[in-house]
Amino acid sequence: MMYSPVAALQPVKPRLGIHLIGDLYRCRGDIRYFVDRHCLRTLCLETVRKAGLTVLGELFHQFGEAGGVTGAVVLAESHLAIHTWPEKRYVTLDVYVCNYSQDNRGKAQALFNQLVAVFDPELPRTQCVERE
Repeated sequence: MMYSPVAALQPVKPRLGIHLIGDLYRCRGDIRYFVDRHCLRTLCLETVRKAGLTVLGELFHQFGEAGGVTGAVVLAESHLAIHTWPEKRYVTLDVYVCNYSQDNRGKAQALFNQLVAVFDPELPRTQCVERE
C-alpha cells in the first residue's frame, strides 16, 4: 500500500458518542428488577450517578402488577433506556452518551457493565456503535 502524506496529515475526527446496546437473555438476576418499577428506577438512577453521568429526568412505567417495566433516564450526556420481560427473563438495554465536552466512553461502559451484571444474563448479546 502506498503511503499518502496528505492522508497522514488529516486530523482524526473525534467520535461524537458511543451507543451500547444489549439484548440480555435468560437473566438470573433478582426478579424485583423485572417487575418492580421502584426497584428498577432506584437501581438505574444509582448506577447512572456512580458512573459519573448527570440525570436530567426519568420515567419508569410498570405494565400490570407482575408485568414488565420500561424505563428511560434522560442524561445531560444523552440517555439510558431499559425494558424488562419477566416472563421471558429478558431485558433490553440501551445506553447512549455523547462526547461533546469530554470523552464519556468509560462512563457509558461502566453504566452498561454494571446493569448487565445485575441482570446476570446467561446469554448476553451486546453491540457497540461509535457515533460520528
